[in-house]
Amino acid sequence: MLFDLDGTLADSIGLIIESYQYAFATVSGRILSAAEARTWIGQTLLTTFQREDPPQAATLERVYREYNEANAVKIVGYPGVPELMAQLNAAGIRPKVVTSKRLEMSVETIRLAGLAGLVDLVVTMEDTERHKPHPDPLLRAFEKLGVTAAQCVYVGDAVWDVLAAHAAGIPAISVTWGAGTRSELLAANPDFSCDNAAALGELLLP
Repeated sequence: MLFDLDGTLADSIGLIIESYQYAFATVSGRILSAAEARTWIGQTLLTTFQREDPPQAATLERVYREYNEANAVKIVGYPGVPELMAQLNAAGIRPKVVTSKRLEMSVETIRLAGLAGLVDLVVTMEDTERHKPHPDPLLRAFEKLGVTAAQCVYVGDAVWDVLAAHAAGIPAISVTWGAGTRSELLAANPDFSCDNAAALGELLLP
């Protein structure tokens, strides 16, 4: 069972939006709406900044990271998610994380969300050149874990997660408590959709 991190296992969405807003306001004076920033979550920072403001992409990324790391204490776990991860472990299923986040901050996010010792971090931004919605991060996870697509499922909160899962040939489970709205996620045609951790548990637990 492969999981996205931000917005799926860790409630970091508010901080990510704040970090985007701070970076653009500081570097270019651009006032960024929360709704627009939310649609970018799930892609790498550099992908977003190179698309939105190529000349200042590197500076935007640096300022974003400085703010994000300085305010990381705002990251918490979602209700019921740490408990679900513990239940999966008790059932002999070790959840794996495939994220577009950098390794160092991924480790800290897992800790702050109350998931240390409950999930294995498998793929981070540094592991592939291409990122979601491309399937490369999931394909890299298959390689690292020694599994096939037929043995996997991907759980995520963003449209990019659903698209990446489909591109990798595995079932996509969308969760509606993170970045994507329910309507956006359903429009991407996930195989299953869950509105809370209890519903996800009913789907995943043997």
